[in-house]
This record gives sequence, structure tokens and C-alpha cells, in this order.
Amino acid sequence: MKGKPYFYAGAVALTVAAALGLSVSVTQADSKKAPKLPTFAVDGSWPKMPLPSAGDWGTPLVISTSTGKPKPWSTGEVAGTCIDSQDHVFIVTRGNLVNSPETLDSVPAAPVIEFDPAGNVVNAWGNRNVLPNGIHGCFVDYQDNIWIAGNGDGIVQKYSHGGTLLLQIGTRGVCDNPPANTCGNSGANPLANVSKTLLNQPANMYIDPNPDPVTGLRGSIYIADGYGNHRVVVFSATGTWLRQWGGVAGPLPVNNPVTDYPGLFGAGDGGHPHCITMGNDGLMYVCDRQNDRIQVFTKTGVLQRVIPVVPGTGQTLGIGGAPGLGTAGSAWDLAFSNDSYQTFMFEVDGGNEILHIMDRAAGSILSGFGTPGLQAGQFTFLHSVVLDSKGNLYTGETINGRRIQKFTHVECNNGNGKGNGKGNCS
Repeated sequence: MKGKPYFYAGAVALTVAAALGLSVSVTQADSKKAPKLPTFAVDGSWPKMPLPSAGDWGTPLVISTSTGKPKPWSTGEVAGTCIDSQDHVFIVTRGNLVNSPETLDSVPAAPVIEFDPAGNVVNAWGNRNVLPNGIHGCFVDYQDNIWIAGNGDGIVQKYSHGGTLLLQIGTRGVCDNPPANTCGNSGANPLANVSKTLLNQPANMYIDPNPDPVTGLRGSIYIADGYGNHRVVVFSATGTWLRQWGGVAGPLPVNNPVTDYPGLFGAGDGGHPHCITMGNDGLMYVCDRQNDRIQVFTKTGVLQRVIPVVPGTGQTLGIGGAPGLGTAGSAWDLAFSNDSYQTFMFEVDGGNEILHIMDRAAGSILSGFGTPGLQAGQFTFLHSVVLDSKGNLYTGETINGRRIQKFTHVECNNGNGKGNGKGNCS
């Protein structure tokens, strides 16, 4: 997984995209002096421990019979990471504790936890009976509101910074999967993927601070409606349907992530699309997890680029045409470096437990870090990433990982642990 797949991915991105007639920017690749790669060091002291206990931040008070003290929080799976304008990091937790010992010696943490830059818990809130089932993904918008999706439900919710529900798109427990409207994979259902009011297990969302290209209004809501449905759907700031694109890639498998079914998404259950974000170029970058690719669209859904990550991880063919590993794929989440050009993409590859550093313009993998494991700096079901204003990275893990980690942006030239704040070590 080190050298050859990285160069292979970049070469395929440029060669095949050109053959398809898709636009590929190579401005940065042609620059006279390439920027230095950013480097990162895991911060084992972040967040600060211990976490709060039962009774804190509105959680029920439960006293341990063995210690006589309130039981400590356990997060369960960390399903999403996001960051506000003050570099406060939010995580959304599933609270699904392991049956003995966690269920005996701890209690589920609050669903939403806010950390200050030093790693201290400064707020926590959320009602699991109101929040989406299968809580999944979070996003902080340009007004510091918190958005939360749910891959076990049919809703996306908007909360104030302090936890007041402001808006809901979709209906809790009802999904775009006619005729029964049950939540689940709709890949084989021709009646699904079309509702203007319902979602089906949405994975994540992005809120555009800029005027919408059609309505001219700010705050359009782009949703990766991707665990049950297989589309990107866009709503206005008030929750009115505006447009959508995508659909199911198939019936034949996607063997080559660039040439096969461009603009469509994997038919399987598991987050296709799984992430969505916007670059400074005004384009929407969308993770097609099963098919090991990032697809880039205009805001109205016109395909611009297809960027393979690591073919052969999900359902696509690997090196030499070898069958894929059949994992959940290599395109999970995405963040951009802080320089105005957004030179680098930081890409979550949960199928290989690596956080890739990619050249945004060329679409090639330059470097990365992480290996499977539970030690600091390793990953187990790496799921999400977010970047703060200083270029530090925060990753969330689910299933057996169940934690957030901080990776400090280390200045390239002196290793003193202080990033230059520009995200590119230039």
C-alpha cells in the first residue's frame, strides 16, 4: 500500500479523465516549486482525560456500586467530527457501549460533545430520542450551527451551537424507499432516489455560505443521501427541495473507478455517497466509498472530475486486475489544506486505515500516515477527518476504534510542533 498504488492512482486520474473529456486542473503540478508536504504528529494528550461522568451536562446520574462515584462516560462509536469558527471540535457519538464491561462500569456519553482547542470538554448536549437513529456525520455551518445526519434514519437536523433544534429535513423513521418507505438500501428500487421531502439513511452534508447558482440565496444544503439512497440532493436554507443528481451505478460492477459509470454511485449498502464538501474552486467533492473514488461536480451536478483513491480496496479491481478486497472502500471523508489554493486534500481511507495526503489538482496520493491498530497514531475503522485553522487534523473512528485523535501539524523545516497556520508548510 505504499508506493505503487499511490502513483498508479494519480496516473489513472490524469490519463483517463482526459480521455473522458473531463476537466483536470494541473496548475499546481506545473508550478516551478512544489510546496513541501505537511507532516503530522499524534497528540496523545488530546482530548483531556477523564471525560465527564454521569450527571454532567444533563446526563442521568448513575452511581457505581464498586466505587460509590458517578460512572464515567464512554463515547461508543465516534460517528462524526466537525469544527466551529473558534476551533472548537465537535464529535457526535453513538453511545453504543460494548456489552460488559462498558455497560457495567460506564454510561453512554452525551450524543454531542464540544472540546476547546486544548481538548477540554466545554459543552455537551443531545437527546437520542430526537436525534437521528444511527447518528452519522456532523457539519458546522458559516453561522456556527451544528448539522447532524443519521445512516439509520431518514433525517438531517440543524441545531444551534448550544443544542436547540432549528430545522429538520425528512421524517424520523420514514425513508425514501416506496412503497413501504422502510429505511435501507434502495439500490434495486426504481421508485426510490427521487423524493423531494424524504431521505434514506443520509451520511453527511455541507452547507454553502455562498449564493446558490439557481436561487441566488445563501445556505443551500447539500446532502450525501448515501446509505439507503445513492444521490446528492440539495435543499434551500429553509428545507425546500431544489435539485439532485447521481443514481445507482450498475447493474455491472464498477471495475475501473474513473471510466465506469462516472457521475453515479455504488449500488451497495454502506455510504455511496459517504461524504460531501466544497472546495475553494466552488466545486462539490463527493466520496463514492464502494467504488474507491472521489467525484467532483458543479453545484448543479455537472461532473467535472473523477479521482480514484486506492483501487482494489472496495469493489473495484486492484493492481493487475486482481479482485478488490471487498471492504467498505477507500473514499470515506475529505478535508482541504488551509492555503487559498487548497494544495492538499486529506483523505480518509478506512478500508486501508490510512489518512492520505493528496495533491488536489493532480488527484494523486503524495503521502499519508496510519496503520491498522489501537495505539496512538493507528486507526481502527477510520471514519472522518476535520481540519482546524492551524492545520491540525482530528480523526474519528467507529466500530472497534470508538475515539477521536488529534494530529498536530508539525512545521516541515524545524519539527518544533508548531504549524505555520497555512496548511501547506510552505
